Amino acid sequence: MSAYDIGLDKNAANYQPLTPLSFLERAASVFPDHTAIIHGDSRTSYAAFYARARRLASALAQRGIGKGDTVSVMLANTPPMLEAHYGVPMTKAVLNTLNTRLDAAVIAFTLDHAETKVLITDREFAPTVAEALKLAKVRPLVIDYDDPAFPQSGARLGTIDYEAFLVEGDPAYPWQMPDDEWDAISLNYTSGTTGNPKGVVYHHRGAYLLAQGNVITGSMPKHAVYLWTLPMFHCNGWCFPWTLSVIAGTHVCLRQVRQKAIWDALADHRVTHLCGAPIVMATILNAADEDKRRLDHTVEFFTAAAPPPEAVLAAMAENGFNVTHLYGLTETYGPAVVNEWKREWDALDGPTRAARKARQGVRYLPLEALSVRDPDTMREVPADGETIGEVMFRGNVVMKGYLKNRKATEEAFAGGWFHSGDLGVMHPDGYIQLKDRSKDIIISGGENISSIEVEDAIYKHPAVQAVAVVAKPDEKWGETPCAFVEVRPGHEVTAEDIIAWCRARLAHFKCPRHVVFAELPKTSTGKVQKFVLREMAKGV
Repeated sequence: MSAYDIGLDKNAANYQPLTPLSFLERAASVFPDHTAIIHGDSRTSYAAFYARARRLASALAQRGIGKGDTVSVMLANTPPMLEAHYGVPMTKAVLNTLNTRLDAAVIAFTLDHAETKVLITDREFAPTVAEALKLAKVRPLVIDYDDPAFPQSGARLGTIDYEAFLVEGDPAYPWQMPDDEWDAISLNYTSGTTGNPKGVVYHHRGAYLLAQGNVITGSMPKHAVYLWTLPMFHCNGWCFPWTLSVIAGTHVCLRQVRQKAIWDALADHRVTHLCGAPIVMATILNAADEDKRRLDHTVEFFTAAAPPPEAVLAAMAENGFNVTHLYGLTETYGPAVVNEWKREWDALDGPTRAARKARQGVRYLPLEALSVRDPDTMREVPADGETIGEVMFRGNVVMKGYLKNRKATEEAFAGGWFHSGDLGVMHPDGYIQLKDRSKDIIISGGENISSIEVEDAIYKHPAVQAVAVVAKPDEKWGETPCAFVEVRPGHEVTAEDIIAWCRARLAHFKCPRHVVFAELPKTSTGKVQKFVLREMAKGV
C-alpha cells in the first residue's frame, strides 16, 4: 500500500455515480428557455422538459415503482418517449422501449420476460397491444397516450391517460441519482430472428459515456438541432435522447419517416444532425422534386449497417448532407465504431476513396478496445486486411449482459471480450472492415464468399436501388449466392445483366447464380431480414 492509498477514499464530495440524468438537470438550469422539443406546432423548453420528466418520475413513484422495476413503453418518436428516458430512471426503475413494428406474441413475451409493472402505450398501437396483453401473464398498469399533434383512433386500453397521469406528479420531485453507476438504466431486446429475443441490459455509466461519445464523434455544437428519423426504441435511439441534453440541443420529433415531412423539418428547423439506416437515405434522395427543399447549410447524417455506395454518398453530398459511417450493435449501446475520415483521403482516386469509405473504422472514444480475433484461440488475426476473424469489443459501453440468460451472457463474454458475431478483417492502419455476419457467410464448394462483397459489387450498378445476397442450398456446391434486388424507379435491368455485371468485377465463383427482383423485407430500423430471404431462396 502506498501513500496514495491512505486517507484518500471515495466520498460524496469527490465521487458521484455517472448518469445521463444529470445532463437534463444541467440543461434545464443553464438554458431553461431554450427549445428542447419540437413536435408538430408545439414547443417545449428545457425547463418544461425537466419538469415533465420529474412529474412522470413522481407519478410512477406514487404508484410504487422503484429500483429494479421495469416500465415498458410502446411509443412513436414523440415527446413522452423522450420524457420516459429521464422520468423512468429517475425512480431508479428500468426503461424498456418496445419495437412498435413487432407482433403481439413477441410483445407479450417481452412484457413477461421483463416483468413489466407499467406500460405506456400510444393509441396507434392499441390493436397489437390489446392482443399482447391478452397473451401476457403480467398485468401492468396501462397508461394511454393520445398524441395531440396526430390524434389516433385506437381504443383506450388503460384506466388513465398519460397527461392525466402526469398531473398526479410533482414537477419539483426530488429524484435521486442511481445507487451505483452500474445499476441498470434500460432494457433493449434483440431482434430474435433465431428464437426468442434476448434482453440487453444497459447501465447508467455506459449511457453517460456513449451519449458524450456521440457529441465528440459527431462534432455536435451547442444547441444542435436533431431530427428523429431513427426509432427511439432502437438501442435507446443510439443514446441520442440523452446526448442532446449534453449540448442543450433541440429534438425535432418525427412520428413517421415520410419524405415531405423530413425535407420540411430539415429546412424549417435548420436541422443539423440526423441518423438512420441506408433506407432513410433512399427515402430522402427519392423524394419528389416538389417535396425537396433547398438547404443553405450542411446536414450531418450518421448511418449504420452496410456502407453506402459511392453514388449514394455523392447524391447525398449534392443534396446538402455529409454522411458518416458508424457501426455497432444493440449490445454496445448502438454505434461504438466510426469510419474516422482523414482529409488526405479526399485526394485519393475514386476506387481507392470508395474502398476507404467501405470500412467500418476505429473505436469510439468511450470504447476501450476493438479487435479482430480468432474466436477459438482468442488470438488477434494479422492486421493485413485479408485474414478474417470475429470482431470483438471491450469497454464501458458494452452491455451488462442478457437479462435472465446467464449462459448467453457467458458465451458473449468468453475470453474477456464481447463477441459480436460479425466477421471482419483488420487493416494495417487499425481500421476494421466487416466481411459478413457469421451466419450470413456463404460457403460454396468449400470457399467462403462474403455476401457484403457481392452486395457491394451489385450496388454499384446504376439500376440497383437496394440489394441483399444470401446463400441458396445447392446439391453440387453446398451453397451458391442468390441476389435479391430492388430496381430504381424508371430503370430496367435483367437477371442476366446483373450476373454479367458481377462477372466483370468478381471471381466467377462469387457471382450470384440466381437473381430475384423483389422488395426487400426489412425490420423497423431498416435492416434487411436475411433470414426471410434465405427461406425465399430455397424456393427459387
